[in-house]
Amino acid sequence: MPTVLNIGPHRFFFFSREGQEPPHIHVETAENAAKFWLSPVSLVWAVGYNSREIRQLRKLVEENAAFFLERWYEYFSSH
Repeated sequence: MPTVLNIGPHRFFFFSREGQEPPHIHVETAENAAKFWLSPVSLVWAVGYNSREIRQLRKLVEENAAFFLERWYEYFSSH
């Protein structure tokens, strides 16, 4: 489960066996979790977050999408 980025209490990561899926990022904050597609950025699912938190997370994903995509392709091209 490579961690790609930590922003405040949020941990952004992907699972090491998800290379067959389109590029995406998972985020966990305490007991809450969500998954976002990266291109284009869209929410796949979320558990425990309220709508305000989802909007904030989506903004963070959008702001870091290029970085997340770079890490995705870097990781999965070598595995």
